[in-house]
Amino acid sequence: MHKLALFRLHLIVFLWGFTAILGKLIHASAEILVFYRMLFAAVFLFIFIRVFRKESIKVSKKIFFQLAAIGFSMALHWYCFFYSIKISNVSIALSCLSLSTLFASIMEPIIFKRKIDISEVIMGVVIVACILLIFKTEFRFKEGILYGVLCAIFGTVFSVFNGKMFGKTSSGNIIFYEIFSGWFILMVIYLFTGQIFHMNEISYRDIALICLLASVFTAFPMLESVNLMKYISPFTLILTVNLEPVYGIILAFFIFGESEHMSPVFYVASGVMILAIIVNGLIKAKKQKTLN
Repeated sequence: MHKLALFRLHLIVFLWGFTAILGKLIHASAEILVFYRMLFAAVFLFIFIRVFRKESIKVSKKIFFQLAAIGFSMALHWYCFFYSIKISNVSIALSCLSLSTLFASIMEPIIFKRKIDISEVIMGVVIVACILLIFKTEFRFKEGILYGVLCAIFGTVFSVFNGKMFGKTSSGNIIFYEIFSGWFILMVIYLFTGQIFHMNEISYRDIALICLLASVFTAFPMLESVNLMKYISPFTLILTVNLEPVYGIILAFFIFGESEHMSPVFYVASGVMILAIIVNGLIKAKKQKTLN
């Protein structure tokens, strides 16, 4: 069962890595892409929870508004991610995701009221140095890097506060209300800005790809990651999820060719960042084992 769980884990991380590929294949703007991704994913989750599982989606007002706030940070995270891809490329957007670990090392101790881990600080310094090196060598993608950094910030906010919500209602409800609320807030913003009238500027091809993105690459892996917590440790989950940029960058290199070819410095810096995250994870696991 453990080996099967690990296989399922690597499958969903691979699917998450492929979202960046779909983001580049979809021609619609980042605003339209995120709007429909969240709408379709919410519909798929609602059908799964209510029709197949026959579970209640009732939550208290307090929990609903908390999930809505987290859902909006998710929407901003996805928008910055896809916008970074569209104005630069997949490799830039995915490499910047590594900064999430740095931001989490700062935010988690504050939110969960624990001491700052010195190994996380060292790792953070290494990651910042690598990002600065990438910024210097790939300066033509400066705007894409900026939005990639914002993507990592909003992703960290989403992940950290999401961790405080588990146990307050079912995992399915948490994911459903976050995605639905994120979509609803975007719709309200688009209504006030007039962007809602541009939401029909999308081809049938893009709608089909976004449906695929919302179901196979969003709703399914999110639910599956929660189910896998029964069989694997949170450490294994987090450590494996760090492979998402690796899968994505390799796929982009072979699928898109020239537009994804970066300088050797980029690949060295990205490799060092990912290695730093993995080493930090192994150090944490050793410390935890010692404490137990």
